[in-house]
Amino acid sequence: MDSLKFGMLRFKKVAGFPGLFGLPVRSSSLPLFADAMPPPTQLVFPLLRNCELSRIYGTVCYCHHKHFCCSSPHGPQSRLRYTPHPAYATFCRPKENWWQYTQGRKYASTPQKFYLTPPQVNSILKANEYSFKVPEFDGKNVSSILGFDSNQLPANAPIEDRRSAATCLQTRGMLLGVFDGHAGCACSQAVSERLFYYIAVSLLPYETLLEIENAVESGRALLPILQWHKHPNDYFSKEASKLYFNSLRTYWQELIDLNTGESADVDVKEALINAFKRLDNDISLEAQVGDPSSFLNYLVLRVAFSGATACVAHVDGVDLHVANTGDSRAMLGVQEEDGSWSAVTLSHDHNAQNQSELERLKLEHPKNEAKSVVKQDRLLGLLMPFRAFGDVKFKWSIDLQKRVIESGPDQMNDNEYTKFIPPNYYTPPYLTAEPEVTYHRLRPQDKFLVLATDGLWETMHRQDVVRIVGEYLTGMHHQQPIAVGGYKVTLGQMHGLLTERRAKMSSVFEDQNAATHLIRHAVGNNEFGTVDHERLSKMLSLPEELARMYRDDITIIIVQFNSHVVGAYQNPEQ
Repeated sequence: MDSLKFGMLRFKKVAGFPGLFGLPVRSSSLPLFADAMPPPTQLVFPLLRNCELSRIYGTVCYCHHKHFCCSSPHGPQSRLRYTPHPAYATFCRPKENWWQYTQGRKYASTPQKFYLTPPQVNSILKANEYSFKVPEFDGKNVSSILGFDSNQLPANAPIEDRRSAATCLQTRGMLLGVFDGHAGCACSQAVSERLFYYIAVSLLPYETLLEIENAVESGRALLPILQWHKHPNDYFSKEASKLYFNSLRTYWQELIDLNTGESADVDVKEALINAFKRLDNDISLEAQVGDPSSFLNYLVLRVAFSGATACVAHVDGVDLHVANTGDSRAMLGVQEEDGSWSAVTLSHDHNAQNQSELERLKLEHPKNEAKSVVKQDRLLGLLMPFRAFGDVKFKWSIDLQKRVIESGPDQMNDNEYTKFIPPNYYTPPYLTAEPEVTYHRLRPQDKFLVLATDGLWETMHRQDVVRIVGEYLTGMHHQQPIAVGGYKVTLGQMHGLLTERRAKMSSVFEDQNAATHLIRHAVGNNEFGTVDHERLSKMLSLPEELARMYRDDITIIIVQFNSHVVGAYQNPEQ
């Protein structure tokens, strides 16, 4: 039996406008802000669900909080977003009898085999998949995007990743993004709801902003600015809609006030940077100001003290901008003239493996902190990404942190993590949400874009990702030679591989969603590059409390480009 493969493991009070900010509508309807679906309790109180697991966690390890997550005793801790400070090491130490305990619980019982059936596997993999096809008009598709597929596979309970996709209605283009949360899902949830509104407002011309503001003042219906493309599981927070709307309105009021009256084209790169920074600033200010509602007060603090990375693409004709904060990635799939596939990286990880990011961080702090600002490849020895939304533990002064926590609700005041001050914390802020923006002009050979959280890139090489997606989209995945690398393959193994290929050739695709197909490979690939159902079944049948030890949440959006439309931009006379 194959062993399981470990994964690299200005807040300003303004008059509200009732009922405007809430659940983004599906693709079929277009209002700017609509009534919202109430979020599940897990989104605001992610620790509640773990209460039922407290007996298990209490025996397996001593761990105060979910984000101080214990790792498997057999796997590295290098992929954890947070590493506990030595003062808390005793709270995150696996007990010596951990393996015997899991044996007793039959989590890893050798004599008894339990495998999910293919329909059960498909049910898990397809639970969160979503597809959108750009409508055609008069037989012609005028968009450079044919459509997109997205999917998520949880490892955390609840999942800490989020995704968003929307068409910009008052400007051209489409926005797509993946958001990887840590220390809970509160920040990634808020960013997934709010960031696209900030980007859309940043892209609007002065006249449109003025029209929207006048509509709010007079109580008239607003112009819709985003058409959301949402899966039913992608919630928006109804309770926070008025708060979020007030912050957004303050932003566009300031954009109106700053306008010089000159009509000029909006710089997309500058708009993306401004939107990221302003939202992060609003998250911080909302937590400092608080809210009369104890529920909202707790929510804004949880959003601010948790964190999230973001990787967002804006596609407008042949103009592709990618704004990245953190360690999610954007990868372009390019088909060469000989039919082969190559990967073009459109983002850079903001972590210790990025030398320029290391140098940037050290230059922003005194020389005497050069050895402490990054320790063990983590920011202050604790946080893996060097850029993120929220995470005010790495941005606020110590006095501000203490003042906000002491005046906050008891739930936050009793949280040991919020009271904990990072070591060597002398010259904050140490963390920024400012994105790095990359521009790429699309070409006919650019066939698709992959946006994914680090849960995918920890398990697959970028070239394999592009090849698997490219072969899936072109239907060529059965015609390539079987690659076995340096492995010794028996005649029986080769016969099995050929039999599996023949079975696939005689049937339609198992997956109708490219993101699902990629997740299937990310979780179930064997050493020969093919999906092993036994391996896939074992990984998907892990209990919630063990799944995070083997892999991370995976969120993927795959955008397919229209080569004919892209080519027409290259040759406008045609």
